[in-house]
Amino acid sequence: MLKVAQLFVEKSRSGQVLSADEALQILTAKGAMLSAFMAGAQGLKEKYLGEGVELCSIINAKSGHCAENCSFCAQSAHHQARVDSYPLKSAAEMLAGAQAAEAQGSSCYGIVTSGTRVEPGAEFAELLEAIRAIREQTRVIPSASIGLLDAEAARALAEAGCGTYHHNLETARSFFPQICSTHDYEEDVTTVRVAKQAGMKVCCGGIFGLGESFQQRFELGLTLRELAVDSVPLNFLNPIDGTPLAGQQLLTPMDCLRIICLFRYLLPDKKITICGGRDINLREFQSAIFMAGASGMMVGNYLTSAGRDLAMDRQLLKDAEVTVSHC
Repeated sequence: MLKVAQLFVEKSRSGQVLSADEALQILTAKGAMLSAFMAGAQGLKEKYLGEGVELCSIINAKSGHCAENCSFCAQSAHHQARVDSYPLKSAAEMLAGAQAAEAQGSSCYGIVTSGTRVEPGAEFAELLEAIRAIREQTRVIPSASIGLLDAEAARALAEAGCGTYHHNLETARSFFPQICSTHDYEEDVTTVRVAKQAGMKVCCGGIFGLGESFQQRFELGLTLRELAVDSVPLNFLNPIDGTPLAGQQLLTPMDCLRIICLFRYLLPDKKITICGGRDINLREFQSAIFMAGASGMMVGNYLTSAGRDLAMDRQLLKDAEVTVSHC
């Protein structure tokens, strides 16, 4: 068992890519074999990223009425989920959120808006004002997640001080048409490349438990590796009433840990942050994310659902004997 895990570690450290069969071994591992793979993943994380972990927070800066039909999302206008809908928050409100995020120990603060993209005009100007204010008045790194980007918008964000652009691919290219049909996967890939070309770091990951296969989980990891993204948020489906995936079965805690572990082997030197669905899918195993290779987690509320009490997450970090580091 230990020899197999060590072989995978050596492949990862030398820049080699695990094969599909090797990825499947991780995604189906149990017992001592899973423990060995997790130990290797934690070792990779500590080698490349140190022993500390980072926290991040987001603000749902514009909610609801989204023209996209992503089957997991409560904000889609195509679905019947009940969700608060409101226009873009003011720059002052977004700054206040960043200040609160800084106070709770977050290094990165994401401004997230619903919709396909933010068009040039008053809304985009407000976002740029908020990013500049966050840069000037806090130590957190502002991040934007405002949909598809073109080169001009990307340059404007970078010039305003947006350190990271967040844009998830959600799932594998081969499975994406079953999840969203209102835009093409290649548009998301192009947005990642445009953001990188503008000089921003890119935070790009996906959501698991949508009905994808083991092979498609591996496929997404390979795509993120090819795109050379800087950080990878891993989300686990929280089925929401009124969406097409409302009846989807939750992932097991062990499945979540296997996914985290695989992504560490595929992306040994990248930040891997555990985000949406952490509490409902991992339950009593939330602290084990760090033993599986995660380098951070989101704290506070998610987009349309409440997060865990901050005091509970601080206790989790203390119990896991990890320290919070800052960018």
